[in-house]
Amino acid sequence: MRTIRPLLAAVVAALAFASALLFSAAPASAHDVAESTTPANGASVTVVPASVSITFNNRPLAIGSGVTVTAGGENWADGPVEIIDNQAVQKLREGAPAGEYTVVWRVVSSDSHPIEGTFTFTAAGGATSASGSAVASPSASAPSASVPTAGTGAPGTGTSEPAADASQPFPWSIVGLAVVAIGLVIFLAVTARRKLAASNDADGDNPAE
Repeated sequence: MRTIRPLLAAVVAALAFASALLFSAAPASAHDVAESTTPANGASVTVVPASVSITFNNRPLAIGSGVTVTAGGENWADGPVEIIDNQAVQKLREGAPAGEYTVVWRVVSSDSHPIEGTFTFTAAGGATSASGSAVASPSASAPSASVPTAGTGAPGTGTSEPAADASQPFPWSIVGLAVVAIGLVIFLAVTARRKLAASNDADGDNPAE
């Protein structure tokens, strides 16, 4: 029995390890989500803001981010997206006209997977030129509003990924490790059983006198 006990302990440890690998993958499946936009989706502002922004629950990665701010068939985004804390901020060019704007954003979340969405706002007046008065900031012209659907800029206007790919890709590497661990459990169990049978046979062949 002294030989069997360490093997049984190893079987239990391997089984616990395999279970931990399988269940540890579940919490990592959630992507970051957009919590609000500035201006708010559907908002009416007095003038075109100097920038637009999207606020996330975690800090997105700077690489692979992009925002277009379109009105009248022209993209008024000026320069690259800036990641400031948990916000993606996109400046707008001077001279942007009054009208309805559509913002399409795409960032790489902190788990390295892309998420995207859209929102709209309407400006009653155009942005001022360099010689004109100062342009109102987004926060002054329209407060941000919560985004009802996680990972979207507005209900029905954007999704974090197509439905089939909305969750993180299945962690096959972890499953592979779990399979190896389970195989080790089976091997140890069979080995323990054979040694126990051999020990019993030896006891039967050499009865006590």
